[in-house]
Amino acid sequence: MNVLTTYNYGRAETKSDTVNFLRGACDAIYVGTAAGDVTVVLDNEDTVLFGEVPVGTILPIRAIRINSTGTDSSTFVALYRK
Repeated sequence: MNVLTTYNYGRAETKSDTVNFLRGACDAIYVGTAAGDVTVVLDNEDTVLFGEVPVGTILPIRAIRINSTGTDSSTFVALYRK
């Protein structure tokens, strides 16, 4: 996926070790504040740690959750394409 992809829906998400995104797997995650580690659960249920993610980064990944454990960053937007 090209990081210049146009998204037509965004939803603010909070990190949680148990609660998945309401809309299901997103197409990307925007990291809004507090640079640091981001641990996500991908749509195939693999858990992946992205280290030292800068503020303003768009991670072009299909994720179902941002884990609280292992995540330093905050303020996330799950981005979707139809």
